[in-house]
Amino acid sequence: MTRRITILVAVISTALLVSFLVPLALLVRTLAEDRGMARADQAARNVAILVTGINEPAQLALLVDAAAESSGVAVGVIPRAGDPLGNVGPIDPAELARARGGEAFSVVDATGGRVYVPIAHERGTSVVVATIPAAELYTGVAEAWWMIGGTGAVLFLASLLIAARASRQISEPLLEVAATAHRLRDGDLTARAVEEGPVETRELASALNGLAERIRGLLVEARAGVGELAHRLRTPVTALRLDLDAVDDPELADRLQERVAALQGAIDVIVKEARREVREDLSPGCDLVPVVRERVEYWRALADDQGRSVRLDLPSAPAWAGLARPEADDVVDILIENVFAHTPERADFDVSLWLTGGEVHLKVHDQGPGFAASSANRTGSTGLGLEIARRTVAALNGRLVTSPVGQPGASVELVLPQQDGTPVPERPGSSPDR
Repeated sequence: MTRRITILVAVISTALLVSFLVPLALLVRTLAEDRGMARADQAARNVAILVTGINEPAQLALLVDAAAESSGVAVGVIPRAGDPLGNVGPIDPAELARARGGEAFSVVDATGGRVYVPIAHERGTSVVVATIPAAELYTGVAEAWWMIGGTGAVLFLASLLIAARASRQISEPLLEVAATAHRLRDGDLTARAVEEGPVETRELASALNGLAERIRGLLVEARAGVGELAHRLRTPVTALRLDLDAVDDPELADRLQERVAALQGAIDVIVKEARREVREDLSPGCDLVPVVRERVEYWRALADDQGRSVRLDLPSAPAWAGLARPEADDVVDILIENVFAHTPERADFDVSLWLTGGEVHLKVHDQGPGFAASSANRTGSTGLGLEIARRTVAALNGRLVTSPVGQPGASVELVLPQQDGTPVPERPGSSPDR
């Protein structure tokens, strides 16, 4: 926008300046020419008066030279007979014949200006010629043109500066509104546009702020509704759990209890997610290194009770990603809890975190039977935990990758853009912690 406004003003200013300054320059040239020719005409007429009253050629020559010197114009007399008197330059025969015919006139060409004044006598016509060269005729015109050109350049630059300032006053508020829209798109629900600039821009900022408030309100209402619905499910699930105590078949009772527990866990996850307050900034970012270390230490006690060996592999550099700290805790817990829920006791697992190509990789690999072999043991699972993790990383342009079906051991890998964008080419050396 700034560039287009500046170009438009430049074109308009150029047109206005050309339409004004070119005629002004021509007027200056014409005035200088008229002034010089008027001086030459006056000098020629003064000499014509002298020629009329003096008949002695020697005395007339002295007077002509004196008149030319006082006027600053070359003046000469071409008598009806004899040699010319004074300063007579090259004369066009056609012009001389025209003057001898009794016509007083002036001529301006590339060489300068000439004024012819005829003087009629009984025995013929004498001609007074005043000559002014082009350099003298247009004295001061070049300097005047330079001044006019400089004035035009100053006016042109001033118009560009004014256009740039005016365009910034229009574009900068719009860019601020656009920046606020980008922040809202990235999840910062506190972003609000400053209502400044032209009326239209202020109206746009006000509308965007109202939209942001409406989005936040809808999120709050949606979370409240989901939380209420999920909470209502707890009562029938509890009643179902109590009714299972009346089942006589122990095997059937255990299987049903397992499925009810999975359902209860899914409901608890939904309620927890729904009751979480709407975060003002959905992607503030955090360093995943301390997060992974703390969550592994949290689960280590249970791993030790079940005879599992845990291998932790962390980089030496910070691993910043767009996850908020609560989200990062939840995602790491989901991946590790998935191991405990779907692998037998004494099945070891590894937790690895590394950086490569501007991305952060978090991988949990267990020594269980793998996804295909363990599918029968996961029938009671809703898969909600991994789905929450998948949605969380997808919102940050990341991805969740699972190991192929049929491969021994299951692995789940999260790939997130590194927040600072600085790639670390090598995967750090492992630091086993058992």
